[in-house]
Amino acid sequence: MNMSDSERVRTIIETQTGYAWTDNEEEANMLGILACSVRQKAIDKVYSRIQKWNKWKHKKSLLTFISGCILADDMEKFLKLFDIVFRMSELEKLPEMIRQYGVVTPASLFTDLTAMPKNESINTFWKVTPHYSSGFEAFVPIQNGCDKFCTFCAVPYTRGREVSRPSGEILDEIANLVGQGYKSITLLGQNVNSYGHDKKGEEITFPQLLERIGEAGDNSGKEFWVYFTSPHPRDMTDEVIEVISRYKCLGKQIHLPIQSGDEKVLIRMNRKHTLEKYRDIIHTIRRLIPEATIFTDIIVGFTGETEEQFENTRKIMDEFRYNMAYIAQYSQRPGAVSSRWVDDVPTEVKKTRYHKLSNDLRRVSAANNRAMVGKIYRVLVTGHDRKAGYLSALTEGKIVTRFASENHDLIGNFVDLKITSSTDFSVEGEVITKT
Repeated sequence: MNMSDSERVRTIIETQTGYAWTDNEEEANMLGILACSVRQKAIDKVYSRIQKWNKWKHKKSLLTFISGCILADDMEKFLKLFDIVFRMSELEKLPEMIRQYGVVTPASLFTDLTAMPKNESINTFWKVTPHYSSGFEAFVPIQNGCDKFCTFCAVPYTRGREVSRPSGEILDEIANLVGQGYKSITLLGQNVNSYGHDKKGEEITFPQLLERIGEAGDNSGKEFWVYFTSPHPRDMTDEVIEVISRYKCLGKQIHLPIQSGDEKVLIRMNRKHTLEKYRDIIHTIRRLIPEATIFTDIIVGFTGETEEQFENTRKIMDEFRYNMAYIAQYSQRPGAVSSRWVDDVPTEVKKTRYHKLSNDLRRVSAANNRAMVGKIYRVLVTGHDRKAGYLSALTEGKIVTRFASENHDLIGNFVDLKITSSTDFSVEGEVITKT
């Protein structure tokens, strides 16, 4: 989400302040961070970076800012460290904040002070044309905020309640991207499959949105894949899965966070779904889209999690055979309900559980990848691999792939690969030349 936000922030800065982008951090006269308070580790990195930047101020004129998904407690601390602190809904005010800060900047030389209309709504932010960071991969926000109030999560307190972006804007942005030749498009939101719930009777539903995208894809004659993240199991319907199965451009990869494999932990987390509900969704995916890959999110060491409850989570790793899982050690976030509870799982126990579950994932992922060997997959070439003389790519199911090639023109394009070998979290192949 922050990547998509940053593309719109860059547009405002470059078009309304006179600053130009640089890839060299040390050359910059203005530096900013889009932060996320959901994980303490991410916030720790912010403190480390701003300490370095503030030291640079002794040697040169430097303006710093921060925005993003930030809790009130963190925001208050950042006010003392950064020159400018603003919320995403205030993006249209950023140029004026920069002009009035009291330092000589390119923006202070601008005579045209015309800015976007003052509007605290996220809808204003969505209307900003993003400066896409890639020429073939794009992220399109469709929804902001969350109404689920999971006890471990701070998003409702940083992003606010759920707001759906007008479907016409979404479809126009996607059509524009497809017309420009983009190959991978990801729909973004805290709860994408609750899209339209806040505007019942006024806006289409999430499966209807996917259907319109799928129809447009069929009619475009272009090859591209559309993904979405993240959905919530409570709102995942058979209709969503059925639509994905019908359209070629809808990527056959589904990220479905489970967070825990224990019923009692799910209740404490206020996830509002049972394991049986989640199991039914997985079975429907396997039945309607057997080729689909399934990713998930899991938290270990949540408040009160017993060894038996953790072992239940290990069991679901084997049951659902995830292709990838993003595993996190629980950390309290100020403002979230669970921050008022005793964090009673010791750090060392969290680390042990993290490593055990990561090893389970490694074993399951390795088996999934071995099953790919000898088969042909369509892949999107994404860049240079760390291994010299190789390019990296992603399958439609977002499995990391590499192949020997020094043809840089392949980056951003599709090729067919025959998978020749596999590792725990990736595969390797060779290009199939069509005759």
